[in-house]
Amino acid sequence: MFLVTELVTLLATNLILTQALGTSTLFIAAGNKKNLLWTAITITVFTSVGSGAAYIVNALLPDGLADLTLLFYTLIIGAIYVLLLTALYFAGSDSFETTRKYVHVSAFNCAVMGTLFTITDRADAYPPLNTFINFVLSGAEAGTGFILAAFILTAAYRKLNSAKVPASFRGFPAMLVYLGLISMAVYALR
Repeated sequence: MFLVTELVTLLATNLILTQALGTSTLFIAAGNKKNLLWTAITITVFTSVGSGAAYIVNALLPDGLADLTLLFYTLIIGAIYVLLLTALYFAGSDSFETTRKYVHVSAFNCAVMGTLFTITDRADAYPPLNTFINFVLSGAEAGTGFILAAFILTAAYRKLNSAKVPASFRGFPAMLVYLGLISMAVYALR
């Protein structure tokens, strides 16, 4: 039950946009199933690996340098970005050309950085959660929450971009209203 509650909470948080989830990335992912799959995998890799690295930074960073946390988290995500692109490049030119755009879109997405700060805040508030395994699992949960949010968007994407929606409201404005309504409904479950 704890995992379900946490998953619903992360989904609601993402949909409400309180962690500044990169909605443009979600819209790209919702465009078609191939984009959704690759974006979701890439975001999950960044949130999981980044969360594990954030635990290490939190453990090694002296209290006097806590103001530099954002800088170190950005460096972590940048390092993962370079390592992932390098691994894809050496894996083969076909896989590199196919997947590099998803790495670019996902790397510095606000969902990734928001995940690192959310997990750190939660571990600070409840010290038993301050373990390496919990950080990595929480990062994977955040990636899963992103996947679920993208699936919810995919369900409505075509209808909210159809000719039945007024032209001035079609696209991004309609999606934001849809996100707001869905997020209130999901948040009510908590």
